[in-house]
Amino acid sequence: MFEAIAGLVDEHGELERQLAEPDVFSDLDRSRRLNQRYAALTAVVRTYADWRSALGDLEAARELADEDSSFGIEVERLDIHRAQLEERLRRLLVPRDEIDAKDAIVEVKAGEGGEESALFAADLLRMYSRYAERRGWKVELLDETPSDLGGVKSATVAVKAKGTPEPGEAPFAQLKFEGGVHRVQRVPVTESQGRIHTSAAGVLVMPEAEQIDVTLDDNDLRIDVFRSSGPGGQSVNTTDSAVRITHVPTGIVVSCQNEKSQLQNREQAMRVLRSRLLQRAQDERDAEASDARRSQIRTVDRSERIRTYNFPENRITDHRVRFKAHNLDQVLDGDLGAVIEACIDADLADRLAAVESAGS
Repeated sequence: MFEAIAGLVDEHGELERQLAEPDVFSDLDRSRRLNQRYAALTAVVRTYADWRSALGDLEAARELADEDSSFGIEVERLDIHRAQLEERLRRLLVPRDEIDAKDAIVEVKAGEGGEESALFAADLLRMYSRYAERRGWKVELLDETPSDLGGVKSATVAVKAKGTPEPGEAPFAQLKFEGGVHRVQRVPVTESQGRIHTSAAGVLVMPEAEQIDVTLDDNDLRIDVFRSSGPGGQSVNTTDSAVRITHVPTGIVVSCQNEKSQLQNREQAMRVLRSRLLQRAQDERDAEASDARRSQIRTVDRSERIRTYNFPENRITDHRVRFKAHNLDQVLDGDLGAVIEACIDADLADRLAAVESAGS
């Protein structure tokens, strides 16, 4: 599997040369793509160099251990370090989707359960926002429809990284397995008898598309404007500033009403529409290649859940990878790393198995 690294090292050097050229940044698209590829290869090249160095150190320690048995402990330590670097290198060499390097658009929608579902949707939105803060990402609210008791009927946010993340560390790569139906079991604030209720909220995660990723024909768009409204139908804007865009060929509908300006709402809606079209195109290309995308359930049905949040037991369970932990309060406060890592590890294991099977 490591045979291909020599070519990657050469490519890394060529990219470094191109990025040093003064005119490369006059083409923003080219410079962005070069930087993304350079960042991906830098992680591989550095890990490969560390791995080779570790092999040399291990060989030297083994020679010393033949003469002095006290070096046996050092041999064990270096062998563990060598194995860790080897595993990281294997992971870095697993083929990744190009869209994994992108920022993310996250949509959260209330489902079954009425007002309790809207409150749970607000909890999920807060959880993702706090997780993003922990990672140093920026969260931008694109659209939100609040409920009467402080929940959200639906909300859309953009999650953006700073700089160029390492492979697998961009927002979409980290959040893409969050797409699906999330079920909650707890006593709602509206329950007077103290009974535990079950409700659900849906999450959709898309790579944020740039204009160069998706070509839109104005003739394919139907744009309607309407008056923004708040909880209970209460008007929050006296002008027709809210925008609804329908992509006629696919039937995809996007609406935004958060901004006071019709132009701003139109721009936000176009961002979400591009991202949905990019995700749709990726789904079609990889329909048979990724269980992760098939898990992005579009309906909000309790029977098609990916995760359960059980408040009485302080338990969170991801049903796809059989992850279970009793720190639900911490997870909802943004400590989502272990849950996400379990999904990523399962996906990487499948990809590794496929690569090794193809090479055998």
